[in-house]
Amino acid sequence: MTNIISDETIDYVAILAKLELSEEEKQQAKEDMGKMLDYIDKLNELDTTNVEPMSHVFPAENVFREDVVTNGDMREEMLSGAPGEKDGMFMAPRTFE
Repeated sequence: MTNIISDETIDYVAILAKLELSEEEKQQAKEDMGKMLDYIDKLNELDTTNVEPMSHVFPAENVFREDVVTNGDMREEMLSGAPGEKDGMFMAPRTFE
């Protein structure tokens, strides 16, 4: 393990995560974080010069439909069920004074 995590780093991460760790948990966290950093170092050894950057493994395409109005202006029909109407808008009784 080439990446050695200090006790101060573990304490700082525990504070940020709002965790109270026992000494045994701190030791385990140090080992786990060291393993993670070692793995990242191993990944950095890969030659990625001809690899396109991507955000997803699978191609991401827009699956949304076009925003087209299909029902037209139905103002009068909608206002027909309103308790009241004024200047083409719903008018309802006050709920507070």
